[in-house]
Amino acid sequence: MAPPFNMSDRSIICYTPTMTTTNGLWQGDNPLDYSLPLFILQLTLVVSATRFFVFILKPFHQPRVISEIMGGLLLGPSVVGRSEKFANSVFPLKSVMVMETMANIGLIYFLFLIGLEMDISIIKRAGKRTASIAVAGMVLPFLVGVYSSSFLDEKDENMNHGSYALYLGIVLSVTAFPVLARMLAELKLINTDLGKLAVSTSLVNDVCAWMLMALAIALTQQNTSTWASLWVVLSNIVFVLFCFLVVRPAVNWLIKRTPEGKHFSDFQICVVLLGVMISAFVTDVLGTHSIFGAFVYGLVIPTGPLGAAIIEKLEDFVSGLLLPLFYATSGLKTDISLISGARAWTFILMVIPLTFIGKIVGTLGISLLFQIPNRDGVVLGLLMNTKGLIEIIVLNVGREQKVLSDKIFSIMVIITLIMTAIVSPIVTLIYKPRKRLIPYKKRTVQNSRLDAELRMLVCIHAPKNVPTIVNLLEATYPHKRSPICACVLHLVELTGRASAMLVVHANRESGGPALNKTQAQTDHIITAFQNFEEHVGHVSVQPLTAISPYSTMHEDICSLAEEKRVSIVIIPFHKQQAVDGEMKDTNPALRMVNHNLLQNSPCSVGILVDRGLNGSNRLISSQASHQVTVLYFGGPDDREALAYGWRMSRHPRVRLTVMHFIPRVDLTETQATDKFDIRANSINNYMAESKLDDEYMKEFKMVAAKDCSVVYIDKVVSNGEETVSAIRSMNNANDLFIVGRGQGAASPLTEGLTDWSECPELGAIGDLLASSDFETTASVLVMHQYVGQGPDGEEVFACERPWQTSEMYVNMKQQQQHMQRYTVPMGMGNSFL
Repeated sequence: MAPPFNMSDRSIICYTPTMTTTNGLWQGDNPLDYSLPLFILQLTLVVSATRFFVFILKPFHQPRVISEIMGGLLLGPSVVGRSEKFANSVFPLKSVMVMETMANIGLIYFLFLIGLEMDISIIKRAGKRTASIAVAGMVLPFLVGVYSSSFLDEKDENMNHGSYALYLGIVLSVTAFPVLARMLAELKLINTDLGKLAVSTSLVNDVCAWMLMALAIALTQQNTSTWASLWVVLSNIVFVLFCFLVVRPAVNWLIKRTPEGKHFSDFQICVVLLGVMISAFVTDVLGTHSIFGAFVYGLVIPTGPLGAAIIEKLEDFVSGLLLPLFYATSGLKTDISLISGARAWTFILMVIPLTFIGKIVGTLGISLLFQIPNRDGVVLGLLMNTKGLIEIIVLNVGREQKVLSDKIFSIMVIITLIMTAIVSPIVTLIYKPRKRLIPYKKRTVQNSRLDAELRMLVCIHAPKNVPTIVNLLEATYPHKRSPICACVLHLVELTGRASAMLVVHANRESGGPALNKTQAQTDHIITAFQNFEEHVGHVSVQPLTAISPYSTMHEDICSLAEEKRVSIVIIPFHKQQAVDGEMKDTNPALRMVNHNLLQNSPCSVGILVDRGLNGSNRLISSQASHQVTVLYFGGPDDREALAYGWRMSRHPRVRLTVMHFIPRVDLTETQATDKFDIRANSINNYMAESKLDDEYMKEFKMVAAKDCSVVYIDKVVSNGEETVSAIRSMNNANDLFIVGRGQGAASPLTEGLTDWSECPELGAIGDLLASSDFETTASVLVMHQYVGQGPDGEEVFACERPWQTSEMYVNMKQQQQHMQRYTVPMGMGNSFL
C-alpha cells in the first residue's frame, strides 16, 4: 500500500457511517478500525512528537513551528511512516478526511484569533519607513521565486505554470509575523529599536501576504475563465466591505449592550464564534479559502473586552492542540525521498542563499535611505527571512489546487524549515546589542548624593503590588533638589502565545484598548503610575514591560538597570499575605527570579514583602503618616537599609526609628570576628567593615540628635532570642521595617534564627519578619547592597556616604518646614488605581 497522503494513489476508500466509536476491546473490535479512537491516537502521537522536538530544540532558540513540522516529518513517510505496517495502522488513507478536517478547523479559528489580535490602526499609522522596508524586502525574493520556478518545472500540461511561479514567489517573499515576534522575544531583541522596527515591518509584510494569497487563490482555480477569476476577486471585495460596514457596527452594538465591567454572556460569545464559521463558509463558496473569511472576520471585531474574553476561551485549546495538528499534517504530506537527484538539491542550495541575499539587499537599500545603521539593516533583512504559518498555508493551498506537486511541496517545506532554522543562530552571532556600559559608581542608595536625582527600577508582578510600591515611592520623598526617576517594569511570563507577543507592540505603538488579560493588567499598572506622577511633584515615571521566561527574566531586569543607571531595583517578594494573615506563594517561579536578580544585579536590590503600606491607621496631618523602623546590625546591607531609611526620614510625614543592635561586652572579639560576617576572610576586612559601620553610625547620630523626626535606640543583646524579643516589642507601632539581607553573614546576635529559615534569600532578620509566625501588619523591605568589583575582580566595600555633611542634611530638614510643596497625602496608593 502506498504511503499516506500520496496524491498518486488511486485507491477507492469506502466509509461506513456507523464506524465512529468502538464497542470495546472485549467485543473483539479493533479500535484503529473506528474513526474517533484512531483520531485520538493520531492527535496524541502528533502532540507527543511536537513536544519532543520542542524540548530538543529549546537550547537552540528555535521557533516552535520548526518542532511542529518536524513532528509531522517524524511520523510521516520520511521517517517512521516508511514502514507500511505503521502507516496503514496509524495513518491509513481512510483517516485523511477526519484528520485534515480537524486540522483545518483549528487553522480557521487560529486565523480568526490572529485577525482579532491584530490592531488595524498600527497598519494605518505605519510610516513611510516601515512600509518601504516591508515592500522592498519582498520584491527581490519574489523575483527569485518566480525566475527559479522554471528550474524545477515538471512540464505538466495540466499545471498552471503562471500560478506555480506565483505561489513560489509568495512563499519566498513573505515573513511570518507570529514566529518572528516569538524569536525576537527569546533573543531579547523585542524591546530594542531594531526589534520594534522588525515587528512593525513584519506586520505590514503579513498583510501584503494575505492580499497576495487571496489573489493567487482567485487566479488559480482550475477550469475557470478569466471572467470567473474576476468575479472571485470582486465578490471577495464585497465580502470585506460587508464585514467592515455591517458586521463591525453590529458587533459594536452587541458590546454596548453589555455594561462596563460585566462579563459577556455565553449567548454573545456563541454568536461571535458562529460568525467565524459563517465567514469561513462564505469565502470558501466565493472561491477563496475559508481561512481568509475567518481572518477578515477577526479583523473587524473591535479590540477590547469582547476580544479579550474570546482569546481567553479559545487560544490555549486552538494554539496548543489543534494548530500543531495542521503543521503535523503538512509534515505528513512531506516525503523527503521524493527530493532526489542533483537538480532538486541544487535548487534548494541555490534558492536559500539567493532569497536571503534578496531580502538583505532590499531591506538594507531602503534602510540606508532612512539613515539606519548598516549592521541593523543587515540584521533586519535576516530577520525578515523568518518563515512559518503563512508559508505553510500557501503551500497547502497550492497543493490542494494541484498547482504544486508532492515533490515541489516537499522541497518548499524543507526550504522553509532550513531558512527559519538558520535565522536565529546567524542573528545571535552577528548582532549583540547588549554592550557593557561605562562603569559608574553610584549604584547604591548609600552612594547617591542628596542633591542629585535618585534613579530607581521598580518591578511589578501584578496590579496588587501597585498600592504599596506607590506609597513607598512617595515616602522616599522626591524633592526639587533630589527628584526621583522611577522606571516601572511590568514582568510578564513569555508563554509563546501570539497574543503575548502583541502586548509590547500594542502598548508601545497603538495605546488602544487591552487585547487580553495580560495587557489589561499592564494598562492598569501604567495608568496607576501615571496618575501618581501627575499628583506628586518631582517624580518622573517610565513605564515598561518585560516579556520573558521566568528562567531568564532577571537578565532583562539587569540589562535595563544598567542601561538606566539606577541605584536600586525594588522587586516584590514571591509571597503575599492572605486574609487570614498567612504568607502564601503567589507564584513559586517568582522566587527564582528574585534569587537570580540578587546574584546578578548591577546595583542594589530591595525585596519588598508587601503587607500594605496605605497608612489608613494614621492621621493625614502634621503627624506621621508612616512609622518606619530600620534594624541595624552592621555590614554593607545594613548600611544600605539605613541610607534608604535616612532618605525617607526627610519626608515631613515619616517618622524614622533606628534600632542599633550592639553585642554585650562578654561577646569576645574573636567570636565577633568568626561569626559576624562570613564575607570577611581576614581580620583586616572585618576591621574595615567595623570602621565603616562606626563612621556611618557616628554621622547618623549627629543628625538624629538635631532632628525630632528621627529616633535612635541602642539595643544591647547577647543572642538571637533577645534580638527577637526586642523586635517583637515594637512591631505593632510600625508600617514598614527596613533591614539588611546580611549577604549570608552569621552573627552571634542572630544565632539560631536561620535553623528554621524558610526564605534564606531574605537573610536571618528578613526571613523572621516575613514569616507567618511573626504577627505583624508591617511591610518589610530587605536591602542588598551592590558592592562592586575592584581592578583585580575582588569585591570592594562601598566607602562613600550619601550626605556631604551632616550640617547640610540638617539645614535641608529645617528648610522643608517652610516649603510649600504640592503633594498628596500618604497612603493614597489605592486612589491611583
